Amino acid sequence: MTDPNNQAIGGLPSTMDISLWRTLDAAANRASEGLRVIEDFVRYGQNDSFLTTELKTLRHQLDSTLQRFDRSHAITARDTFGDVGTTVQGKLEQTRGDWSDLLTANFKRLQQALRSLEEHAKLVDGEVAASFERARYLTYSLEKMVLTTVTASALYPEPSIYMLTDGRTDGPSFDTFVAQLVEAEVDVIQLRDKTLDDRTLLARAELLRKRTAGTTTKMILNDRADLAKVSGADGMHVGQEELTVSQARSVLGVGKLVGVSTHSIDQARQAVRDGADYIGIGPTFPSGTKSFDAYPGVELLQEVASEITLPGFAIGGIDVSNVVQVAEAGIRRVAVSGCVSKADDPVAVVRELRKLLSSNVERV
Repeated sequence: MTDPNNQAIGGLPSTMDISLWRTLDAAANRASEGLRVIEDFVRYGQNDSFLTTELKTLRHQLDSTLQRFDRSHAITARDTFGDVGTTVQGKLEQTRGDWSDLLTANFKRLQQALRSLEEHAKLVDGEVAASFERARYLTYSLEKMVLTTVTASALYPEPSIYMLTDGRTDGPSFDTFVAQLVEAEVDVIQLRDKTLDDRTLLARAELLRKRTAGTTTKMILNDRADLAKVSGADGMHVGQEELTVSQARSVLGVGKLVGVSTHSIDQARQAVRDGADYIGIGPTFPSGTKSFDAYPGVELLQEVASEITLPGFAIGGIDVSNVVQVAEAGIRRVAVSGCVSKADDPVAVVRELRKLLSSNVERV
């Protein structure tokens, strides 16, 4: 790295000048390579437009920062055959157990390379070093977004049925109803009741936990992080005016699920950035459970389906008469309530919903 008079910059001897260029060159290549592997996986393996865009934006920012160095100097200083590190490889470098190994290895490669770029750039240009630092911090958030999305996608199959229920009139009737839902292999049951006192709500939650324990049905509590933790729920659901994902996790602890209600594409994107495990999308149609001033409808479902692969459940007025419209919009996970809870045969309705979603999947 030299000035116009061909003198070493920063008082570095000429040999160190060459070594610094080699280091910057190697770190830049590692960062670009790692980022490209992650982007390719998200783009071609996950088909996630939003995450691909986020990664591509970082790649362009990194390229812009690297252009502040004269790459011709780096290429001139490059000595691949003389690099002692090319022959030193651990056994783990030759294998990847699964997608998690692949993504983790390349995120770490990217982050380590950015740290090396940051530290070595401090010898030359503090502003450029700060740009590398900002990029490195961004990769930590991106790692969370990507790994959470891919992990969550495996948790909720397509199609999926998410049932919202209140506490019913009493404990026994609630227990009987929940047993029917578990028999129907509902994927998620959310307990949501704003009328019950805390002790009664906790008692219902404990009944729900007993019925779902050891089954494939996940148990979610609406809004109440404290009761979700006490009852041993699988997680909780929050709205736009309630706890944030981060706040909910601080109460629930690690390994618990947090879902978020979203009513616009921007809210859906933010939920991904926040690390939500799934999103509710809607309201899709008017319903007897909750009233809204506006209904984003199937248009929002189409927007989300076109760019986000974090599991999303369409919600709002969905029943057997319109669930195919939801599937045709690209969303094959639905959250329902009244159409099941008010049915003479809840199990039959759940199975019909799943059948309609499945038949649409086959046609696509």
